[in-house]
Amino acid sequence: MSLARNTLVQSSLTLGSRILGFVRDMALAARFGQGPMMDAFTTALMLPNMFRRLFAEGAFAQAFVPVYGGVRAREGEEAAAVTASEALSFMLAVVAGFCILLQVVMPWIMPWLLSAYQGQPEVLRAAVIATQLAMPYLACMTAASLLSGVLNTGGRFALSAAVPVFLNLCTLAALLPPMFLPIPQETVLLMVTAAVTVSGVIQAGLLWWGVRRLGVRLRIGLPRITPNVRHTLALAVPGALAGGALQINSLVSQFLTGSDEGARSVLYNADRLYQLPLGLVGVAIGLALVPRLTKAFVSGDHAGGQKTLDDGINLAMAFTLPAAVALFVIPFFIIDATVTRGAFTSADAARTADVLRQFAWGVPAFVLAKVLTPPFFARQDTRRPMIFAVVSVVITVILGSGLFFWFSAQGWDGVLGLAIATSVSAWINVGLLAGVLVRENSWRPSPAFVSRLSRVLAASAVMAGLLLLAGINYGLLSRLLLAKEIAVLVVCGLGAGVYGVCLLAFRAVTVAELKATLRREPGGSAVSGLD
Repeated sequence: MSLARNTLVQSSLTLGSRILGFVRDMALAARFGQGPMMDAFTTALMLPNMFRRLFAEGAFAQAFVPVYGGVRAREGEEAAAVTASEALSFMLAVVAGFCILLQVVMPWIMPWLLSAYQGQPEVLRAAVIATQLAMPYLACMTAASLLSGVLNTGGRFALSAAVPVFLNLCTLAALLPPMFLPIPQETVLLMVTAAVTVSGVIQAGLLWWGVRRLGVRLRIGLPRITPNVRHTLALAVPGALAGGALQINSLVSQFLTGSDEGARSVLYNADRLYQLPLGLVGVAIGLALVPRLTKAFVSGDHAGGQKTLDDGINLAMAFTLPAAVALFVIPFFIIDATVTRGAFTSADAARTADVLRQFAWGVPAFVLAKVLTPPFFARQDTRRPMIFAVVSVVITVILGSGLFFWFSAQGWDGVLGLAIATSVSAWINVGLLAGVLVRENSWRPSPAFVSRLSRVLAASAVMAGLLLLAGINYGLLSRLLLAKEIAVLVVCGLGAGVYGVCLLAFRAVTVAELKATLRREPGGSAVSGLD
């Protein structure tokens, strides 16, 4: 399939999951607000998510795809299945041991993570048990990530993009009984975190089934460091160090917000919204790019690699910029209209909106980093992305900590400083990645690329004007359209429509290209039950 079609498949399925995820977050906010149980919930998910990004979706998984793809191309499907089995067995053993260790030491760690609640032992106890219940999710996601790599290398993107929906379905299922029964908040917290682990088991099981449908027979055995595992580890170590640095950044942010009641909940809610375009676009394009760039690199097709990267960046910006604009221009409109209910107040929405606006201008950089990293991994160069990630993390930690304390001393929200620092460092990371690719002639922006990008920017500017006008008249629109929920749907729909018309009018995208996106490439794989 074409890069655009692969991305469309990934993004469409991810969109459904993210919409359900947003519903889940609305339900959580209504149930817990920005109080102690919400802080406990975000902490319980923090550690499995942190290490999931490192182990499951991070360096090892990214390093595994080129190694698996190379073995598959050179030695065939059977040898590739053996490589995947060895990698899966090794990673599961390492991660399972790590999960058990964290579960054991959690009672001693939690008072540091939630220092604002050291005088409330019931909150700390609930957070400890919730985290212990959620930790097995990490092992499940490690397996799911490697299985997704096997499917994506085989040209099957749909199933791996679809299974995350079960995290949201299981969480919502756990939140359903408290709507009708008087269940204590602490019990609801434990039900929700247990549902997270259940969802992980379902996701890994479905992906295992998908791999078998693809004809790949995997076997989990005793962990062994075979030559292919050793090669994968060698590629993954620099990325792991980079990922580790990124998680240190996350840990610092969590530690700082842990000293301020409600701050962690604000960070969680803002993070969920600005991560939406990253998950929809950046990850989808990144996954579709790696196999194509690897193929171009192995075959020496420099022009093909250049065009693939041009198309990837243009697609990323075409989908990302309108989302970033909306999050920057009308953050309160979006949050208040969708999340404010139950225990979540308009004051909570206003605080979250201020933080979200500072994340919003970094959103294009977060997505671009996902697109600019695959060329390095395709050439099995993981060292320099590691160095750049470490540099950006150091900037985030130093600048973020400084701004957090300075803002707090001024009577402002310290979380704003963390958001600003995160966006600044993201753009620095992109500058470093792009600078190396241009300097080494691995990518040279063509005049056609620059022209198309400028047209995308123009279309985004027109949409920004419309959204700004809507944001100024938020109260009036809510009254005219009878409900704020209807108002935000109408405004976002109109904004998307105006943006789409402008893309066509400015010829940033042509009708022929849209038709080609929906058409399978000649010689492409036949549709299977996984597509």
